[in-house]
Amino acid sequence: MALFAALAILAATAAPARAEGTVADYSADIRINADGSVNVEAKITFDGTPPGTLVQRFQLREQIVGSRERVYRLEDVRATANGQNIAQVDTRNNETVVTMTPNGAGEITLNYTVHGAAVVDNEQARPEDRQTLVAWNVLQGLDAPVNTFTGEISIPGQFSNLACVAGPPGSTTSCTAATGAPHDGPRPTFEDGPRGAGEIVGFRLTFPPTVVAVNADTKDQWTLQRALKASGVELAVAGAVLLLGLLAVYLLHRRNGRDAALSGDPTPVAEFRENSDGTIEFHALGNVVPGQVGTVFDERVDPVDVTGTILDLAVRGYLRIVELPRADRFAPTDWEFVRLDKDDADLYAFERDLLNAIAPAGEPTRVSEIGGRVAEAVPKVQDDLYDQIVENGWYERRPDSTRNAWATGAWVTLIVAIVITGILMAFTTFGLTGLALIAVALFLAFVATSMPKRTPAGTRLLAGLMALQQDLLTRPTDKMPKGLEYRELSEVLPYAVVLGGADRWLTALVAADDDPGVADPEDLDWYHGPADWHLQDLPTSLENFRTTLSGVLFRR
Repeated sequence: MALFAALAILAATAAPARAEGTVADYSADIRINADGSVNVEAKITFDGTPPGTLVQRFQLREQIVGSRERVYRLEDVRATANGQNIAQVDTRNNETVVTMTPNGAGEITLNYTVHGAAVVDNEQARPEDRQTLVAWNVLQGLDAPVNTFTGEISIPGQFSNLACVAGPPGSTTSCTAATGAPHDGPRPTFEDGPRGAGEIVGFRLTFPPTVVAVNADTKDQWTLQRALKASGVELAVAGAVLLLGLLAVYLLHRRNGRDAALSGDPTPVAEFRENSDGTIEFHALGNVVPGQVGTVFDERVDPVDVTGTILDLAVRGYLRIVELPRADRFAPTDWEFVRLDKDDADLYAFERDLLNAIAPAGEPTRVSEIGGRVAEAVPKVQDDLYDQIVENGWYERRPDSTRNAWATGAWVTLIVAIVITGILMAFTTFGLTGLALIAVALFLAFVATSMPKRTPAGTRLLAGLMALQQDLLTRPTDKMPKGLEYRELSEVLPYAVVLGGADRWLTALVAADDDPGVADPEDLDWYHGPADWHLQDLPTSLENFRTTLSGVLFRR
């Protein structure tokens, strides 16, 4: 009796424990249809007390090679126990979640149909050599462990290969057993176990495409690398768009923005004439004034053009610039414009408008006091000057209008290119083509600044200006006739301000001082200084004047 009791205790100790909620057997009856769909009927048997709920999660998206993913679709999902529907089905976040409530039943029947499990096997093979691979993980996403798994498959015709996988999600390890060769019969089987919660068991069957059709739904995933694919057709198209776009912009510039070819001799603007005694004198020719010079030269009405015009008006005797004494050594410098009694009928409209703005007839006007009035006049002066150079036949159209029109077109092109790039990157692999379009638009914006086109007369004038610029930069400054240095050097100065070389001509003016060390507040007709002012102060005074005046004229 003692022996039998001991054996009973030992047997009881060796018996496996019945864990609540453990699935004793997950048995699946699978049918593969000719259209590639898969019907699954799984019987889930519990070992011990059934759990309150059992959840199985089916993944509807699977990552595959090349930034692509395979999409599955589950239909007719239902679960029953004791003839009652016990399933709550919820498809969200790329998965179908089936929540089953056994209500004490020891067995659950789960049914569903899978679409998208039939894919092309070996896409790189020749079309006639391709097969249909049907692959589905029957056991997946279950929140309970499984002791044994069995699966039996009904097939529509002869297959060529059978495999099964088991283990953690993504595993390629073979399951415990898979039986069924093409000659063994129409119902291959596979089995495995035990498996932990969340692990997989699945089958892989290959058929001729005439037996099972492909129904895979494959989608490309968006990645920056895919959107900006830089190989094959995508790279070729982007390169072609870039080259053709740049060529188109270049041809547009040649047609619409290239100056007329130089025909005939350059138009002289001013010249240095040599006298018999070796001295030289400066003579302006053709009534081309410094403001026009600067605008024709760089296609813009710059602050330096307006400043040069004011200096030219002073040198020509229409006004005088008077530097005022400082209230103390820390106070800013100020100047007065004194209108002189000289008829302005011969002035251009832009010169007259500027003269009236800075030095109206009557009391002298200080630079510090003209800000608002002159700031309002500057746009009209600019308009007059642009209109004047068109009226003189140097440009076909106003440079500022031409520049603005092309710049607007470039910005519109850039916005359109950005929108197209966004669309291409979001939905295709041709994002690089969009970047090529953006590059072309930026190149157009750059070229827009040089679109103003000089006429043949403008081209001849530009050639003359370049010759004058070279003279201003290289001509000796110490060859002016004795006694006329102040006048001759002063006449050069406005042209040097707009074309370059002003510093060397100012230095020559200082060197022409006939009484060094003696205050020279009124030695120059056009510029007067304080009582203690010397001619050697002129370069610093004019630099301060130009800086202050530009700030006043173009303050916004």
